[in-house]
Amino acid sequence: MALERFFRRKRPTKGDEDQSPAGLWMKCDACSAQIYRKDLVANQYVCPECRHHHRMPVDARIQLLADDDTFELWSGKLTPRDPLQFVDTKPYPERIAKVQDQQQRPDAVVTGAARLEGEDVALVVMDFFFAGGSMGSVVGEEVTRAAERAAEEDRSLIAVTASGGARMQEGALSLMQMAKTTVALEALSERRLPYISVLTDPTTGGVTASFATLGDLIVAEPNALICFAGPRVIQQTIKQDLPEGFQRAEFLLKKGMVDDVIPRQQLKERLALYLRLLRGGLAKEVPEVERAAVI
Repeated sequence: MALERFFRRKRPTKGDEDQSPAGLWMKCDACSAQIYRKDLVANQYVCPECRHHHRMPVDARIQLLADDDTFELWSGKLTPRDPLQFVDTKPYPERIAKVQDQQQRPDAVVTGAARLEGEDVALVVMDFFFAGGSMGSVVGEEVTRAAERAAEEDRSLIAVTASGGARMQEGALSLMQMAKTTVALEALSERRLPYISVLTDPTTGGVTASFATLGDLIVAEPNALICFAGPRVIQQTIKQDLPEGFQRAEFLLKKGMVDDVIPRQQLKERLALYLRLLRGGLAKEVPEVERAAVI
């Protein structure tokens, strides 16, 4: 009986998804392999069997990109309001308070200053586990402030997106953030500061239709879903079968919608290389094959 209890696994719950897979083991979404949870975390949430890129918590993402002890938090002082007094199955304030308690942050984005392999950057990292990474007034304002502050401090901007789109509970106010974030990027352009957008799974809706696809370079993680409307919606609308891998990162790379697809273990090094090139500095020595790919 004791042996049976030793091997018994705790069932994953939705509440555990915000930090990391629950229990000692989890099943890979892509290959169904049983993965030891600590191995997945140590491997930057990439399946060791099939290389599937699982969704990554915000804190782990910042740790991946920022040099040690260089991240300075900018966001966290704004909280969402409920001007529409929106109620679906529960009032919007009650719904948002529950997610805030789970994620221990006021909304679906974290911004701050950091150094990335010595390069001064501003980071915008979206949290898909916070209400599906939906963009409401707070997310739009934090992205806007980050872009403007990056311009003031002569920093490059890197945005890591993961979102289901606009936050319906804020109605038109949420849709207005598309224009707001787009205009804010002009401050970087005027100062000729690089903006690199990193699209992760999933990046959809109003985020895709605004700041996520306006980078000087647009890169993506392998097999990330990138779209405005989802494939099921499009298929039901046009009544036609869609191409294999439609709206995935590799398909969009072939069609010229993204500039590169970068495995997570190579992301920091590649971003640093791109930043040096965009800022006119000398790139580190890289293999000729990689240099050709960059050019």
